Amino acid sequence: MTDAILVLVTAPSADKAAELARTLVEEQLAACGNILPGLRSIYRWEGKVQDDAEALILFKTRATLFESLRARIVSLHPYQVPEVLRVDIADGHAPYLAWILDNTRAAP
Repeated sequence: MTDAILVLVTAPSADKAAELARTLVEEQLAACGNILPGLRSIYRWEGKVQDDAEALILFKTRATLFESLRARIVSLHPYQVPEVLRVDIADGHAPYLAWILDNTRAAP
């Protein structure tokens, strides 16, 4: 297991995803935010099946920043219940994992 994690977040558009990613990278809560536009999400909300276009953000950060990152996403996100999912990284290219740690702030 490494100290780096992946955090998945959906957003209502690529523009909103870019806004979220830029803010979190500028604040050093994430080293990187990859935006995958063109996502189609089918889900149940308030008793009805919804079918919406979304964008997915893949954030790379350190495990010790997850709580701060999640709180900041929730405070900035337009959804009532934003998707914020943590995926632990078991292994990876060591220089890239070090880059993630070098480009995020130390845990509070």
